[in-house]
Amino acid sequence: MDDLFDPVAGHWTRVAPQLATVRRILLLLPAAMVGVAGLVVALLPGLTTWVAVVGWALVAVSLGVAGWGWTWAGRNQRSWGYAENDDDLLVTRGVMFKRLVAIPYGRMQFVDVQAGPLERAFGIATVTLHTASTETAADIPGLRADEATRLRNRLTELGEAHGAGV
Repeated sequence: MDDLFDPVAGHWTRVAPQLATVRRILLLLPAAMVGVAGLVVALLPGLTTWVAVVGWALVAVSLGVAGWGWTWAGRNQRSWGYAENDDDLLVTRGVMFKRLVAIPYGRMQFVDVQAGPLERAFGIATVTLHTASTETAADIPGLRADEATRLRNRLTELGEAHGAGV
């Protein structure tokens, strides 16, 4: 990680690798469906040549999206991290365009933990931090479920201790 994005105190905690797996599934399922549809269209007998070309183009596009999505999901998962400091929580993300958000504990209004069916199957959840400003609100996807619960409880305690919000 770049020095610019290192916290002053504390250490970065990375999200679980299962986040990449969940995102790959969510990207690859639609790509596979489009690819199979294109293959069926391309191989149907009695169709004009241009329809078969469209079918093969769909297959090629779905393979390209699948390859790109596989790489993107891994890189995106590795870019997420957070650090707990004395006065704020730092959240970073982004591969090409890095973003670092500092959320003061006293500004947090509430902390939300969410997990859809696929996330629950892989044992991960998303922690969402809500503040009065949309610029400092943040989410941290791909946390292990027990870590998400621990972080929610810790942030709630710190928000109350810093005299506002949560």
